[in-house]
Amino acid sequence: MAKKIILDCDPGHDDAIALLLAHGNPDIELVAVTTVVGNQTLEKVTRNALSVARIAGITGVPFAAGCPRPLVRAIETAPDIHGETGLDGPVLPEPTLELDRRHAVDLIIDTVMSHAPGEITLVPTAGLTNIALAARKEPRIVERVREVVLMGGGYHEGNWSAVAEFNIIIDPEAAHIVFNESWPVTMVGLDLTHQALATPEVAEKIAAVGTGPARFVGELLDFFGATYKEAQGFEHPPVHDPCAVAYVIDPSVMTVRRAPVDVELSGGLTLGMTVTDFRAPAPADCHTQVAVELDRERFWALVVDALERIGDVEA
Repeated sequence: MAKKIILDCDPGHDDAIALLLAHGNPDIELVAVTTVVGNQTLEKVTRNALSVARIAGITGVPFAAGCPRPLVRAIETAPDIHGETGLDGPVLPEPTLELDRRHAVDLIIDTVMSHAPGEITLVPTAGLTNIALAARKEPRIVERVREVVLMGGGYHEGNWSAVAEFNIIIDPEAAHIVFNESWPVTMVGLDLTHQALATPEVAEKIAAVGTGPARFVGELLDFFGATYKEAQGFEHPPVHDPCAVAYVIDPSVMTVRRAPVDVELSGGLTLGMTVTDFRAPAPADCHTQVAVELDRERFWALVVDALERIGDVEA
């Protein structure tokens, strides 16, 4: 039976690929998509999500806009990686889906509460503002959510500071809430996603699919690859967010390790660090785990297969 997920995102090049992977894989049922400020402003990332929905032929799934700013801090976006639109590179079609009238936080709560306990997995690939507020507004969702599989953090690596990853540092208070709730949390962080490199061989396999959505992904990777090389020195860009979706599809696509994780809120040099304690075996009540090693071939096979299943979509 397909696993039901809510994708909470801020498209973003890799968020767009995560959305295509979730839509195109038969083992995933995408029950809602929510957006949050992050890679660009809320208005921009929400439009991007709706444009990707048109490219992929996604219909019948509610899309809702969420929080336009972090809980406490000033907005911080990533134009040096994702451009001024948040999805620079491809020419995006005008959206045809209408936004759900609910706030994303309410859509998350309504969706979780209307399903049986253990049915809904939350997959945040952005800052955790929406997820944190949903847990605070309706605490009962915490025991009903199957698990939270998030792209963010890193147990040894950072990218927005020496020790902090972007999705965490832009709203560390929200991240602190999410990691400290009792639901199971899998952190798919930079230590894992830096293994998901879009090499020329990967680009060739995607290009060979030959469809509109596949060409769109190729254009994403062209732009993303150039900015990543200039901003962070990567020869080939790491494609972070689809890794979280891939874990939900097939947990054996990566190895994970149980360990306590918390988020630093006060360190002058370490704000937003996802502090992971590997000093001893995880205690029996540990509800957090971190992704360690990626099966690269199987991961990219999932992405290519999803694009093949989506096929060509009429505009």
